[in-house]
Amino acid sequence: MSAIEELITELARLPGIGRKTAQRLTFHLLQQPSEQAVRLSSALFAVTERVRPCTECGNLTEDQPCGICSDPRRDAGVLCVVEEASAVSVVDRSTDFRGRYHVLGGHLSPLDGIGPESLRLDRLVQRVREGGVREVILATNPSMEGEVTATYVQQLVAGPGIRVTRLARGLPMGGDLEYVDGVTLAHALVARQEVS
Repeated sequence: MSAIEELITELARLPGIGRKTAQRLTFHLLQQPSEQAVRLSSALFAVTERVRPCTECGNLTEDQPCGICSDPRRDAGVLCVVEEASAVSVVDRSTDFRGRYHVLGGHLSPLDGIGPESLRLDRLVQRVREGGVREVILATNPSMEGEVTATYVQQLVAGPGIRVTRLARGLPMGGDLEYVDGVTLAHALVARQEVS
């Protein structure tokens, strides 16, 4: 296999990158000064060498514990449970959430061989049982696997003094009802609120 074909193949393995996009990226890189490719290669190497899951929450970080877990301004009594580390930055950037996170490292999917032992559930239960956690927010993806995972986590952490909540689901702002799928509309109807 040629070097060009090998790079196209490797880039196409990335999520959201198809073969055509991988090919465009490859030829773009080949048109740049070689220093740019060296910087990209160096950055990829540095990430794989220095970034690890936080020992506390599972977020990807160079520091132990991560900046969120070590921030005293964060409310340690509120945990937002997400499937992947990428969701931490999305929630943190998009909201004014000031609690802490717990990254599961995936979702339950028995058909794919992903059971409870494959996720960071033991550490989550330990964090809740150590005390101080008042609320666990389930922010798993709105998929069948995400729903199953949320239900499983709810059963694990529920207890006296622990409020377990789920992110609201419903209609997007600026959307038209005629384009909304049935499942989203059904969730929106179930979660309807009183107009004050």
